[in-house]
Amino acid sequence: MDGRNIAACSYVETEGKSLKAINPATGLTLEGEFFKANESDIEDALHAANQAFYEYRNLNKDQKAAFLNAIADEITTIGEVLVNRASAESALPLGRLQGELGRTTGQLRLFANLVAEGSWVDAIIDTALPERQPLPKPDIRRMLVPIGPVVVFGASNFPLAFSVAGGDTASALAAGCPVIVKAHPAHYGTSALVAAAIIKAIEKTGVPKGIFSMLYDDAYAVGAALVQHPLTKAVAFTGSFKGGMALINLAQQRKQPIPVFAEMGSINPIVFLPQALANQAEELAKKYAASVTLGAGQFCTNPGLLLAVKSPALENFKNYLQEAIAVVPPATMLTGGIADNFAKLSAQIIDEAGVEVIAVSKLINNDLKNQSQAKIAQVSANDFIANPKLREEIFGPYSLLVVADDMEELEKTIDVLEGQLTVTLMAEKQELQHYQGLINKLSDKTGRIILNGVPTGVEVCAAMQHGGPFPASSDSRFTSVGSTAINRFVRPLAYQDWEQELLPDELKDGNPLGIYRTVNQKTTKSHE
Repeated sequence: MDGRNIAACSYVETEGKSLKAINPATGLTLEGEFFKANESDIEDALHAANQAFYEYRNLNKDQKAAFLNAIADEITTIGEVLVNRASAESALPLGRLQGELGRTTGQLRLFANLVAEGSWVDAIIDTALPERQPLPKPDIRRMLVPIGPVVVFGASNFPLAFSVAGGDTASALAAGCPVIVKAHPAHYGTSALVAAAIIKAIEKTGVPKGIFSMLYDDAYAVGAALVQHPLTKAVAFTGSFKGGMALINLAQQRKQPIPVFAEMGSINPIVFLPQALANQAEELAKKYAASVTLGAGQFCTNPGLLLAVKSPALENFKNYLQEAIAVVPPATMLTGGIADNFAKLSAQIIDEAGVEVIAVSKLINNDLKNQSQAKIAQVSANDFIANPKLREEIFGPYSLLVVADDMEELEKTIDVLEGQLTVTLMAEKQELQHYQGLINKLSDKTGRIILNGVPTGVEVCAAMQHGGPFPASSDSRFTSVGSTAINRFVRPLAYQDWEQELLPDELKDGNPLGIYRTVNQKTTKSHE
C-alpha cells in the first residue's frame, strides 16, 4: 500500500501535506501515509494521459479486453486484504464489501466482453451512389470514437464499485480513454491498493502506462484543477447535488466546456396505490423499513419519499412501519461529516411546518462513533407541495411519508417532484389499468420505473438505466451503471470518401472484425 501519488503508473515523491485515513466507527487513525498532490503532479498526469491517448485509442480491441480482465484478476488476487481495508475505512460490513468486490470485477469483465465483441462502436456505412441524379451520393462511414482523458471522482458510499476501478473507470478505459482518478478522501488505503492492482495489469498486458494516474487530496483544489485542465475531456462523478453542481460550473467556466457526467442522488419516491396497501400493509411496511435503512440509508437509491392516499389501510401500514423501524439497529455512517450532516438535516426537517415523526429506531449504540438513528416522518400533501425543503435528499436512514386526501391530490404531489433515479409503484395488477395517467407522470420523472419492488439494488447489465432527469443526474440520456455507460466517453466520427486501407477496421469492406454494423440501413455481420 504505497501512499504516493501516481502519474502514468509511476509513484512520484510529493513534498507537502501528509494525509491519514480514519476509521469512522472508532475515530482511530489507520495505517498508511498519503500525500496531497500538487500542481506538478496534475500536469504530469494530464500530459502523460494525453500522449498515451493517441496510442491507446487505436489499440486492438482484444488487447483492451485482456487489459480489463487483467485488472479484474489483480483485484481478485488481493480481495481479502482489500475488503478488510475498505471495511476499516468505511465501516461497511465485510459481507457487503465482498459483494461489492464481485460487482467491481464483474463490471470490468462486462466491459471486457463488450470490447472484445466490438459492435458497441455502432458502425454505420452508407455506400456511394456515383450515378445518383441530380447529384452523386458520397461514401460515408461513421462510428463512435473515444474523446480523450477522463477525470473520475471516487464516491463515498461505494469504495470499490464507484471508485478507482469502478464503473466509471472501467467504461472510460473500455471506450479507449485514459483515466485520472481523484481518490476519495475517505478511502486512501483502499484506493492505493486498487491503484497498485491496475498498475500490475498495465505492466502485464503492455498497454500504455500513461492511461492511468491517481492523485490524493483532502479538499477541493486538486479536483478543481483536474476539471479545469485544458487536456481533460470529460468528468465522471457520483455524490451530492452540491458537489456535482460545483464540478459542472467549473467545467462550464473553461474556455472549452466539457461534459460532467454527475449522478447527484435522488429521493426515489414510492407510490402506494390503495388496493396494494389494503392487501399488503404489513408486508409492505417491513419491505420498506428494510429498504429505507439498508446500508444506513447511504445508497443513492434508498427510498426517501413514500406517497399514499389516506385510508384505514394506510393507518395499518404506519403501525407496522413504526414497529419495523423501532428495532432497526444503529449503523456507523461512512464518515464523520456524513453522520453530522444526517443528524443536522433530519433534525431540521422535523421542525418544518406540518412535519411529525411517526417512527424512530429505539436502539442506540454509544460504544461506536458516527452512529445513525433511523427515522420516518409524515406530512400532508398540501404542506409538502408548499414547501420545497421537504423535497431535498437527506442522505441516511430517513424517509418522509406524504399523505394525500385523494388521488387528485396525490397526482398534484407528483407534479412538484423533480427528476429521480428511480420511481416505484406498488400496485395490484387489476388496479393498474385505472391509473395510466399517473404512470405516465411517474415515467416522466425518472430514469427507472419499478413495479412492486424496492429501488435499492442496481443490477449491472446492458438494460440498466442509472441516471434520470435533472437533478438526479446532469444528463438523463446516459447511465453510470451497465454496459451503455461507455457511451458517455465517446463521440461519433464520420469518414467521407476515404480509401479502404486508410479506414478503421470497424468500417472497412469485408467486415474484418466480424461485428454487427448498419450497412445501407440494414443491420448485418456480413463479410460481403
